[in-house]
This record gives sequence, structure tokens and C-alpha cells, in this order.
Amino acid sequence: MAKYLIVIKTVLPQKIVIQYDNKKNMPLTNNVIIKLNEITTMVEDKTTISESEVEEIKSIFKELVESGERYDVDEIEFWFENEGSWKTRGPIIRIANLSNYIQDKYQQTAHLRIISDDDCSCGH
Repeated sequence: MAKYLIVIKTVLPQKIVIQYDNKKNMPLTNNVIIKLNEITTMVEDKTTISESEVEEIKSIFKELVESGERYDVDEIEFWFENEGSWKTRGPIIRIANLSNYIQDKYQQTAHLRIISDDDCSCGH
């Protein structure tokens, strides 16, 4: 199933597509791959991830999305599965979930910032 992100801005009386991303087959950029390698180096025990490592992983993904990088979570999971040093699936799924959480959280807050900057036509 393909994933799509479509942002539509309503300008009365019409709607304008201001952003369209087809997340299907979105390859990882070099910057994302560099950060995934940093995570691999940082995590000492590849069978489990400590809470301090979780916080550092969140920070890495937050830095990526704040710098404008976008990534497909399935591609991140695939990268870790094929990287070689990760033998247990649990930590791979946890990292993929963290990447998804951070990207979704950032997109939601970015959307709220855009809305708050817009003229809402509500009379205020």
C-alpha cells in the first residue's frame, strides 16, 4: 500500500495543493544513512536498547527532520535489517517506531505552526 502526504491549503473558493509527497520508494538520503550509521555505532548491545540510547536516537531523528530531511520508515527498517550487525528484530522495530514517532510529531507541530501563521478569517 502506497503512502501519500498531501497538504491542501484552502483559499476561498478553491483549494490549492501546496505539497505532495509520494512516499513510495523514497530512498534514504546520504544524511539519513550517516545518522543510521551513528545509531549503529552508538548502540553497544544490539539485542536491546537502553533508555539513554532511546533518548539519543530520538534526538538524532529530531535533528534530521528539523533540518528538512524526510525518510520512509520502511526504508529505515530495511536498512537496519541489512546492515549486518543487528541480529535481533526487536531493536530494529523499536528504532523504526522511534523514527516514525519523531517524523509524525514534527509534521503535526509544523502543520500547527503553519495554521497559526495563516489568516484564519475568523475576525481576530
